[in-house]
Amino acid sequence: MSYKTCPDWPTLMELAPDLQFKHMTVHEAQLPFEVVGKIPGGLSLDDVEICCDVEHHVVNAAHTHPDVVTALEGTHWFEVNEWATTGPGADAGSSGAAPHAA
Repeated sequence: MSYKTCPDWPTLMELAPDLQFKHMTVHEAQLPFEVVGKIPGGLSLDDVEICCDVEHHVVNAAHTHPDVVTALEGTHWFEVNEWATTGPGADAGSSGAAPHAA
């Protein structure tokens, strides 16, 4: 596996200090079928990169292929800015948040 820490980690740590963003292929991220099925067939899941915290289901759209970001919309994944401002990261004590677009 070729996980690597996002080079923007200092900025991401300020925005979402509890998350750890890694760059990896979509295949390595093991996204759910509902997401993978929305990614255009011409893209290789072994080549397309995603920058995310897999454990918390948060994606950094700025470093992720746009088709992957689109495929994550409407799922249980959050985009990092949404996570930090209106999602679970905005209020650490909040639970049961509804699914949001990436």
